[in-house]
Amino acid sequence: MIYLNLTILSISLNNLQSWVLAKELFQHKFMLDYIQIPWHFLFAPFFYMFLIHYLEIVNKSLKILRLILPLFFVAILLQVSFVLLYSGTTNVEKLNFIYEKYTSIEEIFSFIISIGVFSYAFYVLYKKENLFPKILSFDNLRWIYLFFIIGSIGYLLWCTALIIKVKMNFTGFIFSYYPLRIYTTLLIFWLGYQSAKQFSLLKERRSLRAVLRTSEVKDTTTIEEKYEEEFTIIHNYILSNKKFTESKITREILAEELGMSKSKFSTIMNSSAQKSFIEYMNELRVKQAKKLLTDSNYNQYTITAVGLESGFKSRSTFYTVFKKHTGKTPAEFRAKK
Repeated sequence: MIYLNLTILSISLNNLQSWVLAKELFQHKFMLDYIQIPWHFLFAPFFYMFLIHYLEIVNKSLKILRLILPLFFVAILLQVSFVLLYSGTTNVEKLNFIYEKYTSIEEIFSFIISIGVFSYAFYVLYKKENLFPKILSFDNLRWIYLFFIIGSIGYLLWCTALIIKVKMNFTGFIFSYYPLRIYTTLLIFWLGYQSAKQFSLLKERRSLRAVLRTSEVKDTTTIEEKYEEEFTIIHNYILSNKKFTESKITREILAEELGMSKSKFSTIMNSSAQKSFIEYMNELRVKQAKKLLTDSNYNQYTITAVGLESGFKSRSTFYTVFKKHTGKTPAEFRAKK
């Protein structure tokens, strides 16, 4: 949470600095007017650090922030050196041009580093799911994938602004940054909302799961005699290990865990359960949800947390499947308990 807050803070400080300079609040104060803290160096590294901490893979990941922070402070020192070198220049117009040209080179360098870190963060999320199965059991990470899509739009706006800045020879370019400033302002609010929502839900699901560890779901599924023994093994394994609460569980995964071939597993399930694998798992999930919704001990948990902790991938899927099985929405079912 700290690193996500630092991500939001760095974006906010960059926007605030741009507004202060645009309003010329530091006019005629050379040291302040010409030193711009390069907060843009820190956006992607802070988010990357949040990601590896959230996924709980810090010990298996690169510590990128250790490499970026020295560059950040070096960039500040170079700007201070620039001020000291040109402090005696009387031609303000020439000074402005030189400074804008220098900061543009710095910004392009920062853009390349930032998009590189951003891309690597996406690679970690997309290609290394085997490293963070624990968090995946609580969060499907859709909101983080959505952030990468939204973030890509930001980099496109940033790149466009830089191109216009260079094309206009570093003068009269300020308008090109307006879309980016609006975008980052909206991004700050979106990140703040999503972080509060997701961390609250994560905390709630962990609490709910801790309570559920001592509970069991009773089942009355009819078992055909032909595959009774094999199905009983599968059925008991799913219940005792609460496999139905894992939203990403598949027939292939279960077959491998039980040491069965995929074809044998499917044959047993189809013959004994008399329903598809998805229907069978959803039936167990609905039973789990019904139990939680009708038990007063779980009233403090939101319906969304109950649905996700019962094994559904999303709130919308939970509502659809639950209503199909019960004829009521989860909210209606809880209200009429």
